[in-house]
Amino acid sequence: MNPSLNPPADIAPFVDRRRRLLAAMGRGVAIVSTAPERTRNRDVHHPFRYDSYFYYLTAFPEPDAVMVLVAGPSPRSLLFCRPKNEEREIWDGYRFGPDQAGSLFGFDEAHDIATLDEKIPELLGDQQAVFTDVGGDAAWDGRVIQWLNAVRAKVRTGISAPGEIRDIRHILDDMRVVKDGAELDVMRRAARISSGAHARAMRATRPGRHEYEIEAELAHEFLRHGARSPAYPSIVASGPNACVLHYVENTRKMVPGDLLLIDAGCELEGYASDITRTFPVSGKFTAAQRDMYELVLAAQAAAIDAVKAGAHWERPHEAALGVLVRGYIDFGLCKGTPEAVIESGDYRRFYMHRTGHWLGLDVHDAGDYKREGEWRVLEPGMTLTVEPGTYIRPGDGVPEAFWNIGIRIEDDVAVTATGCEVLTAATPKSVRDIESIVGTQD
Repeated sequence: MNPSLNPPADIAPFVDRRRRLLAAMGRGVAIVSTAPERTRNRDVHHPFRYDSYFYYLTAFPEPDAVMVLVAGPSPRSLLFCRPKNEEREIWDGYRFGPDQAGSLFGFDEAHDIATLDEKIPELLGDQQAVFTDVGGDAAWDGRVIQWLNAVRAKVRTGISAPGEIRDIRHILDDMRVVKDGAELDVMRRAARISSGAHARAMRATRPGRHEYEIEAELAHEFLRHGARSPAYPSIVASGPNACVLHYVENTRKMVPGDLLLIDAGCELEGYASDITRTFPVSGKFTAAQRDMYELVLAAQAAAIDAVKAGAHWERPHEAALGVLVRGYIDFGLCKGTPEAVIESGDYRRFYMHRTGHWLGLDVHDAGDYKREGEWRVLEPGMTLTVEPGTYIRPGDGVPEAFWNIGIRIEDDVAVTATGCEVLTAATPKSVRDIESIVGTQD
C-alpha cells in the first residue's frame, strides 16, 4: 500500500461525522461525490484534490468515488469507489478497491463505482428526500434527476420516489464551521509548518532577489514537512505590488526600501493554514513604514482580543477598524472624527476588505456569517483568520513617505471556552523579531 494514501490513524472522527449527519437528516438518502479529475492540458491532469465535503465525511483520497448514507430506522453507510486494476495501478498507483475500502474507512458497505447507476435508484425507493450538493455542478444535478426519474418509472410497482431534493450543504456547513479535536490537531500542525516557512522566507529575503525566489523558499519548507501543496497560490508582493490584494505573479526584483508582503500557507491532510506577514526587504523599517506597521499590528491585537465565545462575528472587525481609523486620522490620511470617517467609508481608500474569514478544509471555509440577518455568535471550535491591513497608493493628499506601503498581518485563530488560541503565534511578528531575522540566511 502507498503510505501517502493510508487512511487516518483514527477513522473514528469521520465515522462520527457521518452519524451526526444521519441524525440531522432524520429520513432520506444523502449522496456526496468527490471532485472529478481535471485536465490541465492535452493528456496532463492537475494534481487531484478531493471535494472538501466528501473528504470531511469519508477521509477517502481517491477520485471517482461517491458516499451514500441512508437515514432512518436502519441507517446504512455506503462507499462507491474504483475497483482494483493491476494494469492501471502499474501506471497510476495503488487503489484501495471496494473489498478493502469499506472496512478501512468505516463503511457498512463498499461497491464498484460502475454499479452506482444501478444501485442508487434502489436506495432511493420509498425515501422521503434526497440530500445532495444542489447546484454545485450541472452534470451532477442532471445525474441525480436521472436517478429520481428511474425511481418514478417504477411507480406502478408500488415504489415511490423522494418528494424533495435538499441541499446537504445546509447541514454540513453548520457541522464544518465548528472544528472537532482531530481537525484542530491537523490545523495546529499545518500552522507550525507555515510558521516555519514564513520564518525561512524572512531569512532568505534581501534586495536583488526576485519574489519567486522567496516563493521557492516557502514551497521548500511546505514540502519537506509533508505538506504537498500550498492552500492557495502564494502571494509574494514587494513594493507597489503589496498594494494589490491578490497579486500572484511573483516576478518583481526587490529593491532597497521595499516592504515585502507574503500571504501564504500550506495545506496539510486537506486543511488550510493562512498567514500573512509584511517586513522590510533591507531588514529595517523606514520611520513611515514602522509607524504604519505598528498601527496594523495594534489593530490586529485589538481584533484578536475580541475573538471569544459569545462575541458576534463582526466584533473583531469593528475592533480592528476602530484602531485603523484613528491612526489614519492621526497620520493625516483621513479627516474628521472616527465616527464620521467610518460612516462615510473614507477609510476604504486604505482598507477595503474585512478582517477575517472562516478557515478549515477550504481556505475560505464553509459556514454562514449571519443568521436571520444577525451576525453569528462565536463558539468554541470555530476557526478564523484575523487579518487587518493597510494599502496606500500614491495620490493627492497622501504624504509621499507613505506611498506604496502595503501591509497585512494575518494569523489563524481558534475560539476556545476561555478566549482564543492563536495557532500561528510562532510566526515572527513584532518589529524587533522581524528586524532581527530578515536577511540572516547565509
